[in-house]
Amino acid sequence: MAPRSTAEADLTGLREDFAGDALTPADAGYDEARTVFNSMIDRRPSVIAQCESPADVAHAVRFARAHGLEIAVRGGGHSVAGMALSEGGLVVDLRRMNEVAVDPASRAARVGGGATMSDLDRATQPYGLATTGGRASTTGVGGFTLGGGSGWLERKFGLACDNLLAVELITADGGTVHASVDENPELFWALHGGGGNFGVATSLTLELHELPAMSIVMLLHRPENGRRVVETFRDVMASAPDEAGGGCLYFTAPPEDFVPEHLVGTTVCATLITFAGTEERARAVAAPLLTLGHGAEVVGELPYADLQCMLDDPPGMRNYWSAEYLDSLPDEAVEVFCARASDMPMPSATQHVLFPMGGAVSRNTSGYPLPWRSAPWAVHPFGVWENPSDDARGTQWVRDVRADMRPWSGGAVYLNFIGNEGSARVVEGVGAENYARLAAVKAQYDPDNVFRLNHNILPAAQM
Repeated sequence: MAPRSTAEADLTGLREDFAGDALTPADAGYDEARTVFNSMIDRRPSVIAQCESPADVAHAVRFARAHGLEIAVRGGGHSVAGMALSEGGLVVDLRRMNEVAVDPASRAARVGGGATMSDLDRATQPYGLATTGGRASTTGVGGFTLGGGSGWLERKFGLACDNLLAVELITADGGTVHASVDENPELFWALHGGGGNFGVATSLTLELHELPAMSIVMLLHRPENGRRVVETFRDVMASAPDEAGGGCLYFTAPPEDFVPEHLVGTTVCATLITFAGTEERARAVAAPLLTLGHGAEVVGELPYADLQCMLDDPPGMRNYWSAEYLDSLPDEAVEVFCARASDMPMPSATQHVLFPMGGAVSRNTSGYPLPWRSAPWAVHPFGVWENPSDDARGTQWVRDVRADMRPWSGGAVYLNFIGNEGSARVVEGVGAENYARLAAVKAQYDPDNVFRLNHNILPAAQM
């Protein structure tokens, strides 16, 4: 008689010492639990371990290893490549571990490994505190931070990982390790850009900052004016204070109250100034943009947590993204960037984005494995569409944007912005010298490469 599957034969043993729920394909709720935001990803794990505590995580890791199951780790599940799922393996699902404890006196927050940006932002907002978060409220704090963490507040407060004070990890042997500046400092260094290669982050402690006001100036322009708009935005950001962030983006104008009917459903070129301060100061920064003859605007102060929801990508869509980090943005690069907007798969939720970097991001001299942080500009083709028949067109557009911008690219890339683009891109993401150092840390904490569903760093012995 053929042997039963691991899930059928042995799951009782997992469940006996497990406070959460362990789902198999036969269980109610399985399909919902395996669904991620990117509908291009359709994987069927053998087991989804919905953990309630670090002890559950450790037990799930040991169980998976004992039964030869590939391990995926799911926090926010926002990896565009679907790294939160394993076909036939075990998913360590952290979403129930989403607690956020704020200590306003020390300006720090202890964040569960399954918390999203919305969980963090809503918890800190009543205290007038915030830290750099992802530009989508559904992003998981853990993966976002350990991958570097780029967001609206980065020019003022640094990257998310610059605000990382401590991490609790479950390692490949099911043990618990704490990392901070004073405890396991080499591991702590590796967790500033090395992602989930070294263990499962069950909690992170993050530094918070006072944020008494947050403002935006968002202006919509006709695409034929895009080049002038983008050049003006570039010049504005060259002298903008650190409080200013934002981006230029082409997208389909939504049916919102602030959008004139004649623009709804058409491609627009938008400028967005985000400002860690008052509307008055935001308007002053954006003054040159306000003279360009925009067709719609949203200007005012708003809670930071609400800003974080503005560009959330809709669930259930097909996603393919990438990025290039630029050493410069001359007029020729602007022209090329704007021209590629005409090939976007539209109308759709696709965004063709240009982000300003600089400020506290580029001034940081910590030596973390984040070579892209010195780039002044980032181009982020963010392909999102509904129909599978658009897959070839959408993915090719993203690749064409990358190819177009390569002449101005320094080569380094923020790995959270890309999918599975091969080992060479991982090296570009962390830097060649840093990769060797990260591989040594990997060899110490995960010599068998148990945690490999990520932008994988091979243990030194396997290189």
